[in-house]
Amino acid sequence: MRIIGDTNIPFLSYRRIALTLSALVIVAGLAYEFLGPGLNLGIDFVGGTQVTLKFREEPDLGELRSAISDLTSGTPLIQTFDEAEKHEILIRVENPEGEEGDFVRPIIDLLNGDLNSDLNGRFDLNLKGSHALISLLATADPDGVGGDEEARNLYYEPMAEAVLDHRKKNGIYSSIDELGDVADLSVDSRDYLEDTAAVGAFSLLGAENVGPAVGADLQKKALLAIGFSLVGMLVYIWIRFQLPYAVGAVAALFHDVLITLTALSVTHREMNLPTVAALLTLVGYSVNDTVVVFDRVRENLRLHRGEDLEELMDRSINQTLSRTFITSGTTLMVVLSLYIFGGDVINTFAFVLLVGIIIGTYSSIFVASPVALAMNKLLVSRREHRRLKGRR
Repeated sequence: MRIIGDTNIPFLSYRRIALTLSALVIVAGLAYEFLGPGLNLGIDFVGGTQVTLKFREEPDLGELRSAISDLTSGTPLIQTFDEAEKHEILIRVENPEGEEGDFVRPIIDLLNGDLNSDLNGRFDLNLKGSHALISLLATADPDGVGGDEEARNLYYEPMAEAVLDHRKKNGIYSSIDELGDVADLSVDSRDYLEDTAAVGAFSLLGAENVGPAVGADLQKKALLAIGFSLVGMLVYIWIRFQLPYAVGAVAALFHDVLITLTALSVTHREMNLPTVAALLTLVGYSVNDTVVVFDRVRENLRLHRGEDLEELMDRSINQTLSRTFITSGTTLMVVLSLYIFGGDVINTFAFVLLVGIIIGTYSSIFVASPVALAMNKLLVSRREHRRLKGRR
């Protein structure tokens, strides 16, 4: 299938302009990252605490930020998570430099004191866990089970789990009346909880804590993962083709990764482990398009022996242009859908792939091939120089 007819575009005649433009963008990006604000490293790499909460009503982010800022010297990151009407909030607090710290409990205690002061000590169905709920029911024994504590715990455990499963399914109890939807809860136990329990202003959806030592180790391993992937690509393409093509492909991969990192830095998106996974995915995708072009170059080298390499490369790029547009275009549509409709959880992942596909398609034509051509000319020149030197 071809969506583009036969073309004869002299791509490599624009290589100096393209490489100069790429170099300027990379240098500007590196300057922005090292001399400016730099990458927005997530708690995976710098250490800290991340808490996701769901509120019954829309919270005041300014008040939350003001209250939580008292817990740490840094400025906490507080933002909406998922769709606005779900009232889900992401709170991120970084550890003081080089120090350990778990802010999950302090954050919960602080918000509980500010937002749940009207509960008057009643059992909070939105915050308490299964053990606490089992203990509450077993101690009160509203069904009159009797017997020892262990027997009562076993009896009320399925009920407690059903109550919390309902909370887990919906994220939060919006009203105490929702206990009527818990089928496994006995009538007497339901009546007891409706009289003695309450629903707080928020529930805990998830919490994560990473120490600075672990963060530094993850940062090191992330760099090694990207580095080893590039070296692996270099070796594979060197064996599969020749050294000039391997250098060209890896140069294009470096180009793609650096420009994508610049895009992440400029947009102040968080750099975390899923982002690294997206970069590794980008490396694999980008080299695939480059290998297709180089495979056509190798095929044309056999069919048109003695032809100028630059003209032959241009012909190869033109011959694979339709395939490049089809592959990149269809992939781009999928990633664009993920970026628009995928939600906050995978938004940065989709953003990396979105930028990477565009830059990777560009680099396969305007970076990988020109670098491979330059390397080939350099090696031919050196061989010729050694040959002439041997005659003397």
